[in-house]
Amino acid sequence: MSTRTLIHGGLVVTAAEEVHADVLIEDGRIAALAARGTEAAAAWTADRVIDASEKYVIPGGVDAHTHMELPFGGTFASDSFETGTRAAAWGGTTTVVDFAVQTMGRSLRSGLDAWYAKADGKCAIDYAFHMILSDVNERTLKEMDLLVEEGITSFKLFMAYPGVFYSDDGQILRAMQRSAANGGLIMMHAENGIAIDVLVEQALQRGETDPRYHGEVRKALLEAEATHRAIQLARVAGAPLYVVHVSAEEAVAELTAARDKGLPVFGETCPQYLFLSTDNLAEPGFEGAKYVCSTPLRPREHQAALWRGLRTNDLQVVSTDHCPFCFTGQKELGRGDFSKIPNGLPGVENRMDLLHQAVVDGHISRRRWIEIACAAPARMFGLYPKKGTIAPGADADVVVYDPAATQVLSAETHHMNVDYSAYEGKRITGRVETVLSRGEPVIDQRAFTGRAGHGVYTPRATCQYLN
Repeated sequence: MSTRTLIHGGLVVTAAEEVHADVLIEDGRIAALAARGTEAAAAWTADRVIDASEKYVIPGGVDAHTHMELPFGGTFASDSFETGTRAAAWGGTTTVVDFAVQTMGRSLRSGLDAWYAKADGKCAIDYAFHMILSDVNERTLKEMDLLVEEGITSFKLFMAYPGVFYSDDGQILRAMQRSAANGGLIMMHAENGIAIDVLVEQALQRGETDPRYHGEVRKALLEAEATHRAIQLARVAGAPLYVVHVSAEEAVAELTAARDKGLPVFGETCPQYLFLSTDNLAEPGFEGAKYVCSTPLRPREHQAALWRGLRTNDLQVVSTDHCPFCFTGQKELGRGDFSKIPNGLPGVENRMDLLHQAVVDGHISRRRWIEIACAAPARMFGLYPKKGTIAPGADADVVVYDPAATQVLSAETHHMNVDYSAYEGKRITGRVETVLSRGEPVIDQRAFTGRAGHGVYTPRATCQYLN
């Protein structure tokens, strides 16, 4: 049964252009666009017509950094693939790229299979995977080649968390050399974890146990040092590099310097670094625990460098690093010892709205909003133009967005499976109205009409900025 949907009357906004056009969808894909009032548009008929007058028609968001059900610090991230992808849809995101985790001493395949099983039949929107390498050795290096062939084309390494995810410089170099040969992209958590552990131990010995000390020991200079080191190792290996969750001005400077040399070095930041700060970590009592994530929130003055990096394209992508833990019973594991607070924030539902607020506030343009939230992550991780744009042949992942509606972000109204909002009480201009995933309405006029299992696993090509 062929179904046709027509979205008419809206302003279509992509990374490349803004045009008043009608959009015709057929069998889950964009069939055609036609400028409003043209003969072509007037002749179209459809089974379902969506009126987008006074609204934007934008590609569904691509969140390239989420952690559903991630085991961390003796507990698990509170969003399952079912609850997390439903919340993503509410926020206008139609594709997530989550992280499968290799267990130390086991194969990449066993870790990947575990994540396939977690997500299968659960997701409301389409999904893909990166692979976290916890244990780099001859066997896992060979497995990287097989995963790239299977559509898992990016691999995350950690310079932080000794004893958990940490890789030393030799392991990092070997993985980078492998990715240089097989076309994969190394994603780096760039913080000097060995030095940070010393500072954590010293802070606890001094009795500095409150959440705010999490930010004080994970120093911006140690993020910058690790970013610099990762870039040099990538140069030695002849490999591209993508640095995740960049939070510090000094780290942005390292990326900028590398890109000024023409190196294939890329950077991502997250809404929490653009809108929150160490002021949140220092909230009274134990409230600051809600904002413990790594890299940590920085003093407010770092935000200007992040916004500038997004405008100059020294940072290409805004992802969420969505990794929620409930305040009650999970974040509370770190009462009396900040180092035991599970690291992570909820945000998959808020990203598109917060970045639209950045358009309203004058930090970025409308087209740049779509670039950093949809098109660039799709290109970076081999999903474009199937995802990330509105063009004939693309998947019909489309959001009708009301730029004039206002909302107040709150745990009372969000759909993430977590008992607090990192943006509680923040007033936002702009709101998702209707969301189509491959042509099917998942959110229809602010009502959830999707279902677990609609979302399909999507294998990826290699990074499209390197072709």
